[in-house]
Amino acid sequence: MEPQAEKPGEADGARVTPQLLKSRSGEFALESILLLKLRGLGLVDLGCLGECLALEWLDLSGNALTQLGPLASLRRLVVLNVSDNRLTGLEPLAACENLQSLNAAGNLLATPGQLQCLAGLRGLECLRLQDPLARLGNPLCASPSYSTLVRELLPGLKVIDGERVTGRGSEFYQLCRDLDSSLRPGSSPGPRAAEAQPWVEPGYWESWPPRSSSILEEACRQFRDTLQECHELDRQAGDILARAEQALGPAGAASSFVF
Repeated sequence: MEPQAEKPGEADGARVTPQLLKSRSGEFALESILLLKLRGLGLVDLGCLGECLALEWLDLSGNALTQLGPLASLRRLVVLNVSDNRLTGLEPLAACENLQSLNAAGNLLATPGQLQCLAGLRGLECLRLQDPLARLGNPLCASPSYSTLVRELLPGLKVIDGERVTGRGSEFYQLCRDLDSSLRPGSSPGPRAAEAQPWVEPGYWESWPPRSSSILEEACRQFRDTLQECHELDRQAGDILARAEQALGPAGAASSFVF
C-alpha cells in the first residue's frame, strides 16, 4: 500500500500558480479562497498556495508532492487531504494551528517520530495514515504496534484511519471485540493429553446464554445510538453543504468538496 510510482503530469513539473488557483476556485483574490480542490493535477510544487491565507478546506490528493512548505502560513486550515503523494515529512503542518482533520495515507512516512510535529495541534481529532479500500498506506503502518504508538504520540486524536478510538464509537468497537471473544470457546488443551476432556468447560451451557445475551443487547443498543448519531451528522453535513453551495454559487459545486 504505497504511493503510485508515477502520477499523471509529473513529467511537466506542474506547480501551483495564481491563475490555477483562481480558475479552480472562481475567486479573483487569493485571500478570499476558502475551499480548494487540487486533486490529481500532477503537482510537484505548491508555489503560491501559501498566499491563500483564509483557506479552510484543501484537497491535494493524488499528486507528486514531496514537501508541504507553503502550507505553514495557512493558520485557518481545518481539513487537509494530502493522500497519495510522496511526502517523507509533515513538519510545515505544525503551524496550522486550527487543523482538525488530516488524511496523509499513501505517502512515505516511515516512523512514528515523523508525526511528532503534529503533537502541538490541540484541535487535531482525525488522522488517516492508511486506507485499505484505496490501497494506500505508509511504511510506518506495517508495525504491529503502529496504532498504539500513534495514540500515545497524539493522545488528542478521536479517529485514526476511520476508526473511533475515544468516545461512544470506541466503546462500541471494543464491545464488538469483547462479543467476538466471548463467542469463541476456549482452545487451550487439558492438563493431561492422554485423558479425554470435555469440548467445553464445566458450566459452559448454564452461564453462556445470559452473558451472551447481555453483551448482545448492549451492542445492539449502542449500535442504535451510534446509527442515530450518524443520521444527525449526515443531516448537519447536508445543511452545511447546502449553505456552502448557496454561498459559492455557480462557481462551486458543494458535491465536489467531499473526500
